[in-house]
Amino acid sequence: MPAASANVLVVDDDPAVGRVLAALLGQGGVACQHVLDAKRAIEILREKPVDVVVTDLRMPAMDGVELLEEIVDRWPEIPVILMTAHGTVEVAVEAMKKGAADFVLKPFDREEILFTISKQIAAARHDDRPPAPEAKGDAMVSSSPNMREVQDMIRRAAGGIATVLIRGENGTGKDVAARAIHKSGPRRDGPFVRVQCAAFPDTLIESELFGYEKGSHSAAASRKPGRVDLAEGGTLFLDEIGDVQPVVQAKLLRLLQEREYERLGGTQTLKSTARFIAATHQPLEELIKKGAFREDLFYRLNVLPIWIPPLRERPEDVEPLAVRFCREAGAANGRGALEISPQALALLTHQPWPGNVRQLQNFVERLVVMSDGDRLTAADVARELDRKSPIAAPPDEPRGGGGGKTPSGTLHASRQDAEREAIKTALERSANNKSLAARLLNISRRTLYYKLVDHGLL
Repeated sequence: MPAASANVLVVDDDPAVGRVLAALLGQGGVACQHVLDAKRAIEILREKPVDVVVTDLRMPAMDGVELLEEIVDRWPEIPVILMTAHGTVEVAVEAMKKGAADFVLKPFDREEILFTISKQIAAARHDDRPPAPEAKGDAMVSSSPNMREVQDMIRRAAGGIATVLIRGENGTGKDVAARAIHKSGPRRDGPFVRVQCAAFPDTLIESELFGYEKGSHSAAASRKPGRVDLAEGGTLFLDEIGDVQPVVQAKLLRLLQEREYERLGGTQTLKSTARFIAATHQPLEELIKKGAFREDLFYRLNVLPIWIPPLRERPEDVEPLAVRFCREAGAANGRGALEISPQALALLTHQPWPGNVRQLQNFVERLVVMSDGDRLTAADVARELDRKSPIAAPPDEPRGGGGGKTPSGTLHASRQDAEREAIKTALERSANNKSLAARLLNISRRTLYYKLVDHGLL
């Protein structure tokens, strides 16, 4: 059963579908809103947070695929499940290559659709990080000697099909490097299928990767292709491979070594022609010593290793990245063409950026939103550097620096008070725009929604 307190938006021109799904999901405490067309769905998405969208494929005016493309472009963190008749399964599979999270067949089986929705809610709640820092661009922006070596490795790796292992701290741009390899290689016209391994619970990652046959479990009312199937002719990107459990590691080893696999519950051996790229921030060598990661899988992944250095080791890249992020954030937030003064760039360059490129991107976007005029100045940078959100405080450090108790009494209560005030301030500054408020707080829109509920602010 899907997790309670989730919000599901159902889009179908048949009112009966909405009534049935609302009843099914309501039994598990899941809020379900039904709309009859894609236009109204987009209005709902603008107005409030949604955990999962379930949409029919065939609808008048704007169909399910067009709605999917709109959601992937504007709300990429929201998973979309397609409902389709038997005759359009091929269309649904193509839609999954465009970004759909899953599909179910009509007339749907009760257990299957509940399983499918709960799977996406669980995955979304495990993946609270912001999108890849350079998702709007195709190339890695850099002018540092360290990154020139990385770019040379990417260029060399792109020409073949050997497995690539990309390593580096969170926020350094591993996803961008993987996409650059795909887009520069011979399979650029094929699908790029990303599996966020850390986002799926252990019980779901195997079926996500390899798919399953009808009857393989109680919710399997039909055969489902896995991400390996969807990556045929293209690239399968296994992000955060270090979080995969040993039982799945064994199957991945066989896939990489023999290029063979079976769907869950199946007996037919399938072949894969996909190109494999993996990435992790974890110290795999340490995991191997602890027995948490297979040594043979490591060697099979580590054919072409690429290390992406943290931003603090390539300060020359701060300026071109900041300029690019400023341009993109200005366009996205209706500020037009914004410039950054040389003094502001110098101040940005001298910051440590422990969150790497992702942190820099978020900070520049905050500058764009909170500043006035057509140029970001050193004063703007200094002001935002001084304005540290209590949400970002280390868990063992109360705010205020005095070391004493706040009027709320306990340390936990003082943190809760500080968090609530930070959220209220962000909502005021963003004119109650929750997406913008989430960016200002450097959390996801979904996390903001849960915190609004927790603090009684919704």
